[in-house]
Amino acid sequence: MTDEALLSAAQVSKAWPFEEARKLLKRYPEGKPDGSPVLFETGYGPSGLPHIGTFQEVLRTTLVRRAYEVLTGGAPTRLVAFSDDMDGLRKVPDNIPNQGLLTAYLGHPLTRIPDPFGKYESFAHHNNAMLREFLDRFGFDYEFVSASDRYNSGQFDDALRGVLRNWQAIMDIMLPTLREERRQTYSPVLPVSPKTGQVLQVPVQVIDAQAGLVRFEDHGEMVESCILGGNSKLQWKVDWAMRWVALGVDYEMCGKDLTDSVRESGKIARALGGRAPEGMIYELFLDENGEKISKSKGNGLTIEQWLTYGSEESLGFYLFRDPKSAKSLHVGIIPRAVDEYWQFREKLAEQPVEQQLGNPVWHLLGANRAVGLGASTNSARTGVGSAATTNPAQAEPVEAAALPPGAGDKLPVTYGLLLNLVGVLGAQATREQVWSYLGNYVADADPAAHPELDKLVTNALAYNRDLIAPTLQRRKPEGNEAQALAALDEELAATSDDATAEELQNLVYEVGKDPHYGFEQLRDWFKCLYETLLGSSQGPRMGSFIALYGIANTRKLIAEALG
Repeated sequence: MTDEALLSAAQVSKAWPFEEARKLLKRYPEGKPDGSPVLFETGYGPSGLPHIGTFQEVLRTTLVRRAYEVLTGGAPTRLVAFSDDMDGLRKVPDNIPNQGLLTAYLGHPLTRIPDPFGKYESFAHHNNAMLREFLDRFGFDYEFVSASDRYNSGQFDDALRGVLRNWQAIMDIMLPTLREERRQTYSPVLPVSPKTGQVLQVPVQVIDAQAGLVRFEDHGEMVESCILGGNSKLQWKVDWAMRWVALGVDYEMCGKDLTDSVRESGKIARALGGRAPEGMIYELFLDENGEKISKSKGNGLTIEQWLTYGSEESLGFYLFRDPKSAKSLHVGIIPRAVDEYWQFREKLAEQPVEQQLGNPVWHLLGANRAVGLGASTNSARTGVGSAATTNPAQAEPVEAAALPPGAGDKLPVTYGLLLNLVGVLGAQATREQVWSYLGNYVADADPAAHPELDKLVTNALAYNRDLIAPTLQRRKPEGNEAQALAALDEELAATSDDATAEELQNLVYEVGKDPHYGFEQLRDWFKCLYETLLGSSQGPRMGSFIALYGIANTRKLIAEALG
């Protein structure tokens, strides 16, 4: 594939990362006027630990970032992970130690509250460390920025003066969006009390915008105080807009629940003389019952759970597809996501460039070498952080974009088939047992030769132990079913151990199609096999299962069912 072919395909690709990236090209046809890199941002509340939503937003933003780099020939970009750690503590979390320690600090900025874990200089520093550890775990390429650092160091002071100068315009934007009671106390600025150190929710009067002087009531006393240098923070929507303007953010996506915030913050950004970033509003996750996932309900799926039962690649694949559609998030979707990821990965090598760019795996393999989603493409990485010009039209061309390493790879055994195998082996099955059976089906059946399959073996054992084995229940065959199973046993007895999966599948078909056994449809025959031999209402392609499990072992299953 040549650079020209890749660029031509990228310019018209309907893959959503390219559609999003083209918004930035439209925003800056000649690159950013000040010559700086295009800035992508993701934001985090410091009181919550990282979760799948965190991974999703950074991954999706990274994919847009890489798509923009492809479209511009490697124009420089930055990704900022911004922590809102200047927020006041509203309540003591119930999942931390030393809860009594924090009670006295309610309302204080999280960076000025002791760490209940006793490891860091503040509670916010602890949570920020957890966030960075999480992002680093997946190798994301980002810069960490702390709200407290920016407020306390004075780097936001000019932006705060801008808020004070445009006070009435901001109030005119915000007040119509609030309930009457809230209007009475609303202020764009939340001053930090000189008396108690708490972040105050009180009306504020601007005295001197340039000096940052405001007047407010502080625990029954009217005071004048400077809000610069870490002595205040802004209300959420105002803070978001200020950040966009102060940092020069060009792209930020968010969930559907922040739709109103995007609209109001965009208005405030314009009032401050700036511009809202480009972005995408994505749908939120649903549980298996179609209900919105919430922490209080505990109906979500943690990233640790996904990585216990499935691969990191499959998580990325699932999160890539249809970001503007609500997605169910529960353990039942993991096996299919694993197998579909590998199906798309296998197809990638043979696809023309237009289809490659529509293949989720192309984007995932090129996202970031260390993300664990694969190695990067030349096009996605060349020029990043290099001397490439900021004008996309003048950017140094990258090398011809070869397919990323791993494209075209195929798993010798599907994850679904692995789950059926370990289901038969039982909840106590071991990795060694599984690999001994894989020798029936896989050439060079050695974990070292198939590291990706070996990881899935571990996933399958956990999935079976926790989720499948407790539900399996084999039933006795009825009437014609017993006769059909006996006939299948006879056929298997006469079949060579070297028979292929396809030959075994044809043998199974022939028994099921024999009118003597009375199956109206082949699906009825296969349902019988699944329920009597595997203990489940659905299952794998039986020829593949028999080849993997072995003819002799399959005959033992039949004997147990007939016994």
